[in-house]
Amino acid sequence: MKRRRMWAQGLAGAAAATLLFATGAWGAFALAYRAPGPRGVRLAVAVAWMAGCVLLWAAWLGMGEDRAAAIFVAAYAALLLWWGTIRPSNDRVWADDVARLLSGEVAGSHVTLRNVRDFTWRSDTDYDIRWETREYDLDRLVRVDAVLSYWASEAIAHAMLSFGFDDGRHVVFSVEIRRKRGEAFSEVGGFFRQFELVLVAADEHDIVRVRTNVRGEDDYLFPLRMPQEAMRSLFVSYVEAANGLVRRPRFYNTVTSNCTTIVYRMARRIDGALPFDLRLLLTGYLPEYFAENGTLDERFSVDEWRRFGRITERARATGPGDDFSRAIRVGIPPAYSPPSGDSTV
Repeated sequence: MKRRRMWAQGLAGAAAATLLFATGAWGAFALAYRAPGPRGVRLAVAVAWMAGCVLLWAAWLGMGEDRAAAIFVAAYAALLLWWGTIRPSNDRVWADDVARLLSGEVAGSHVTLRNVRDFTWRSDTDYDIRWETREYDLDRLVRVDAVLSYWASEAIAHAMLSFGFDDGRHVVFSVEIRRKRGEAFSEVGGFFRQFELVLVAADEHDIVRVRTNVRGEDDYLFPLRMPQEAMRSLFVSYVEAANGLVRRPRFYNTVTSNCTTIVYRMARRIDGALPFDLRLLLTGYLPEYFAENGTLDERFSVDEWRRFGRITERARATGPGDDFSRAIRVGIPPAYSPPSGDSTV
């Protein structure tokens, strides 16, 4: 019995130490990324917080000083109160490519999109700025393609959806961080309210070409197997999401509010049986997820679709006057469209 009590006390102590370390580390990161002041000041505050946590843990766990635990709880409560005051905003000095918010109106099959991006990129710092208002007829919507842009490893890709119409036009929706001018992306910062969320609608020769031809990313295009009703519903969901961000800004989160999790939540409105999967976070493996859920045409294997759909070299071979959307689709078989009423997303 005595030995059991010792084991139980030991496990309880280890659990308490782990919890204290986790909460202290979270507080340090939160202060490092969101405390007011320049970067050096934020880092100094974060280091001071962590040092204070270590001293309090030592006093409590090592010397049984109960006041140390009370001080830590009070300090952590104050930290959480401060954290709750951090609110997203649409009113900042934004980078040029996310400076405007997309919005739209839907009237029957007619859609008006405002602030569709149509930049011409020569480099990440040299580009022509152009924002347009465009009209779309959802009765003429004929395809949806997933575009995956690999920039880190085979497990990590930025996911976008491109909607194609029977007149050859395409518009891409992309959920992205809304960077302030001069700000760089940080995966860790994405956990700590460093960035707002933005939904971009853009031409393929802007939002895809900048990744392949300017940023050196490796892009793949996958035609999705969707009935026309599902295409329309998903398009309208994007418009509603864009209008929602105009009314109420949101923070980007690396796990919970990123380029695929938001699309997943919209798709679930169409097919409530669509399962959540780790590959929604490890976005490089989305083609396998599509295949298992019937969204990727079963006539070909995932490896064959990857081979057909690698558009990087075709994109890099295009010139300023070329039909970019047509060029990148050369050699990609069209997806079989299920009959109306099929719920496949």
